[in-house]
Amino acid sequence: MGSQRNVSEFILLGLSYDQNIQMFCFLLFLLCYVSLLVGNVLILVSIRCSRLFHQPMYYFLSHLSSMDICFTSSVTPKLIADLLVRRKTISYSYCMLQVFTMHFFGMIEVLILTVMAFDRYVAICKPLHYMVIMNRTKCNLLVLATWAGGALHSFPQFSMIIQLPFCGPNEIDHYFCDIFPLLKVACTDTYITGVLLLVNSGLVTLVTFIVLCFSYVVILFTLRHLSAEGRRKALSTCGSHITVIFLFFAPSIFAYLRPPTTFPEDKIFALFYTIVAPMFNPLIYTLRNSEMQNAMKKVWFQTS
Repeated sequence: MGSQRNVSEFILLGLSYDQNIQMFCFLLFLLCYVSLLVGNVLILVSIRCSRLFHQPMYYFLSHLSSMDICFTSSVTPKLIADLLVRRKTISYSYCMLQVFTMHFFGMIEVLILTVMAFDRYVAICKPLHYMVIMNRTKCNLLVLATWAGGALHSFPQFSMIIQLPFCGPNEIDHYFCDIFPLLKVACTDTYITGVLLLVNSGLVTLVTFIVLCFSYVVILFTLRHLSAEGRRKALSTCGSHITVIFLFFAPSIFAYLRPPTTFPEDKIFALFYTIVAPMFNPLIYTLRNSEMQNAMKKVWFQTS
């Protein structure tokens, strides 16, 4: 059945009605977004223009930085612009596009984090076979698989959302178009759709998180057999990955692994996986990583 709708736009209720709070949020999120862009571009260019690009871990990290930019840019510019206006509207077409791009790039990011965990598992648990298992051809195939996974996740979800009829009211209690707030304003029974979307988003995120946690438990268990220097280096790398995973997955699981409804806390948790985690990723991956720091110095300051 095709979509029947009487609305051409939705009204976003945003983060707050207070003008002072909105101005503070505008300055804060503008700073966060600029920091996110600068940090991820620095990492992306530094890896691409150095020898690190030929190492699987940094090859995947460059793709993660790209996805951070794409994922956040599907939501944040609109949020920042809306903080300057009283009536926050979004067209039906742009709303549907936002739903698709956010979940498409978001799932690619989830899968790249999974691939990075697999890379660390092979490097630490099977070091003698690392270069054979993680050769460039297989790395390219893994990245291609993440894009395919993003499409398999987002296209069915998008097809269900775009068929929903919207005939009013058209107010969405969020700062961007997402699946559960849209289900709430659809003028039809959305129980079955909600369950399917919960499985597609919430359950998939939870299973991926459990797999990632299990893989790092195995990695940490294997570290007992390494030398003190090898253990220190591996813990530094794995610690960065684990921090990024928790920043991204914890709020995502809260947002999507539950009955299809909305809570006031959704907006706060959404800020973590749409802005905060992507903003901190560059800092987390460079703060204790001497190889990344040296590459950035050579690329940007032309040191020998």
